[in-house]
Amino acid sequence: MPPPDGATALFESHRPMLVRLAYRMLGSMAEAEDVVQDAWLRWQGMDQDNVHTPAAMLNRIVTNLCLDVMKSSRKQRETYVGSWLPEPLIETATEDDRLDDLTLPLMLALERLSPLERAAFLLHDVFDMPMDEIAALLKREPAAVRQLAARARTHVQEAKPRYPVAREEGEQIVSAFFAAVNSGNMDALQGLLADNVVLQSDGGGKVRAWRNPIIGIDNMVRLFAGMFRKMTLQPAVYIRPVWIDGLPGYISRERDDVLQTNAFAIENGKITHIFITRNPDKLGGAKAVAQD
Repeated sequence: MPPPDGATALFESHRPMLVRLAYRMLGSMAEAEDVVQDAWLRWQGMDQDNVHTPAAMLNRIVTNLCLDVMKSSRKQRETYVGSWLPEPLIETATEDDRLDDLTLPLMLALERLSPLERAAFLLHDVFDMPMDEIAALLKREPAAVRQLAARARTHVQEAKPRYPVAREEGEQIVSAFFAAVNSGNMDALQGLLADNVVLQSDGGGKVRAWRNPIIGIDNMVRLFAGMFRKMTLQPAVYIRPVWIDGLPGYISRERDDVLQTNAFAIENGKITHIFITRNPDKLGGAKAVAQD
């Protein structure tokens, strides 16, 4: 096979960053990869001699494609069955190697932003693009883009944990959670949960999941106590621990042979939020990891 030409090699050198940008914009790795593939086709059709800053041009192409996708995605979210969660991004990097500090709760905070606010925040605060370049990309005045980014920053900061959990502590708490739930030890489970703990479960209408968030420690304990009584004949299978969008968690196989990911936001040694993804359309990455 001949070596890739210069345009191809340049695009491939930027592909990981472009996929990451598209994923952060869309919350879906499948959609992100489709967007980057569309960007590649557009890149191929361009006159490379007239592209003076390839990275900026590629960011522009991917961002504009994402904005187009987001217009239709927002309509789809309005009819989505139950809670919508971003596709779980299974991480292989260590805590010190993470490329950004956007955790799953912050991804949900981004969902509450307008597409332009989300783009301005990600490009400036996460991907370090100069504000004047973002203004040109979004076809807005720099002052307007600064306002977009500032509004987005306020929403994201509100969702940011004050005391991020250390990796070892997070993994210990997650392991204790699984042991408590699957042994029916509700006293141990209660000791792991914050009073205002919230559980969200995304089945996408394709597998059984709780459509509404479960809120509060008492409701949570009753929920898992009831689950334990039903699962005695078919207990959950713990497949492996993972980190999901910056949160400790694990992959498991539950009743009826349903694969799911479980991610946990933890503050001050207590679980504050549980994110369960069961929608099979979102578990391609988790399935691949589970089979390793």
